[in-house]
Amino acid sequence: MREALKDLVRYWRLYLLTLVLGIGGSFQLGMQVSIMASPAEHIQRFVNQTWLGRYEVPVSDSTNMLIWSFIVSVFSLGGWVGAIHSGSLSVTYGRKKALLFNNIVALVAAVLMVFSPMAKSFEMILLGRFLYGYNAGLGWNIHLMYLGESSPKKLRGFLTITITIFNNLGKVMGQIVGIKELMGTDDMWPWLMALGGLPAILQFVTLLFFPEAPRYLYIDKGDTEGCKKALHWLWQEDDVQMEMDEMGKERASMQGQNVKTIWDVLTSRCVRWQLLVLVIPCAGVQFCGFNAIYLYAFDIFREAGVAEDKMHYLSIGIGTTDLITITLSSLLIDRAGRKMLMGYGYLLMGVIMSVLIVMLSVKDQYWVPYANIALIFSVICVYGLGPSGIASTLPADIFLQAWRPSAYVISGSINWLSLFLIGMFFPFIVDGLGQFCFLIFVAYCLFSAAFVLYFLPETKGKSTVEIMEDFNKLNYKNRGTDTEKADFVMATKF
Repeated sequence: MREALKDLVRYWRLYLLTLVLGIGGSFQLGMQVSIMASPAEHIQRFVNQTWLGRYEVPVSDSTNMLIWSFIVSVFSLGGWVGAIHSGSLSVTYGRKKALLFNNIVALVAAVLMVFSPMAKSFEMILLGRFLYGYNAGLGWNIHLMYLGESSPKKLRGFLTITITIFNNLGKVMGQIVGIKELMGTDDMWPWLMALGGLPAILQFVTLLFFPEAPRYLYIDKGDTEGCKKALHWLWQEDDVQMEMDEMGKERASMQGQNVKTIWDVLTSRCVRWQLLVLVIPCAGVQFCGFNAIYLYAFDIFREAGVAEDKMHYLSIGIGTTDLITITLSSLLIDRAGRKMLMGYGYLLMGVIMSVLIVMLSVKDQYWVPYANIALIFSVICVYGLGPSGIASTLPADIFLQAWRPSAYVISGSINWLSLFLIGMFFPFIVDGLGQFCFLIFVAYCLFSAAFVLYFLPETKGKSTVEIMEDFNKLNYKNRGTDTEKADFVMATKF
């Protein structure tokens, strides 16, 4: 306890940076995802009125639904584009400047939302949603890079998992402000949609007072003095030579090497198993069924007799449960380790969803809906304690500076495209398979659990170089231990 208090005092500036990055980073994503549930009816009415004013005929139900679906799904496309740009922008201009630019994107989106009713243009809403998605996709990746490259080894797991905490805090906040007693009304929906401008303003103003990520300054830019100043300022430590030596090992290996690209990450043997970890249990986390469970939960709540007007409040309860469990995970990650939390988390999710499938098949019993509610909350708790936070933080552990930006581009692209596909096709899968649609997610969870528990090296308390050495035992299983030295690049430029 005493050591924890010392760290809290010593690293207070680093914790403050964590707060600033969270407000304008993953918080935006969570809020934009959840905030769309409240104004749906009002926006569809606005689309109908706009259409009627232009063409003097009401919009058909199918067209109105198509426009609404595109308003929702274009956010994912924007996120994908933002994730793609996160690699080049963060390397060329630095983590800090990229985030400052990202806040301007969110402010433009907020302005579009506010003025869309005055301009009688639902196209402005579409563009605003795309820009919000771009902001979320770019912000998520750079948030992780900036925080991971500013944290000491002993706090890296705890601090990087806060990205998921802020994401869920944003979800809960979006659900709360969207209730009809606050901003979920016909008059207030444009301002509700523009709320993303407030975190952008806060981060833009406060981030100006913080230094660039130390590892970026030293490894990518070769700015030794700038790196030392940033470390001294953030960590409040006089002796940072050990950290500088560790970064020096990475930087020394870049001499005379070619620049690595996304294609290099996809094809290089020296990061083959890191790429598999990135894709299967991390980037593919959308296929664990959490979002599907979230959507399916309302049918189960109806069967349990929950009134329709209470559903929105119950969704706040689900979001709050997720937030609490992820916060608990942040306290466990550096004690239990990433491998155990993620591996057994996926395993338990697969088992619980298997039981849920059986229970949904015998839902005629009066007590079954209540048991199903307990199972849903169990899935949410396990997801929050394990896969949710670890899937976001693990890429920061397993990739060296050279590979990290490109790895995040790959991870973000898979994550956003899978979110888009699930959002588009999951309703049709439910119509075709019913409760057996969860078999897809059960298969993914069990496969990911086996993969993580059998192959993933534990990263707790290790430097990125030490973790890379563990992965080399898999990457070069049948070759010499020094083979990888000819293929490593420790800094990346685009």
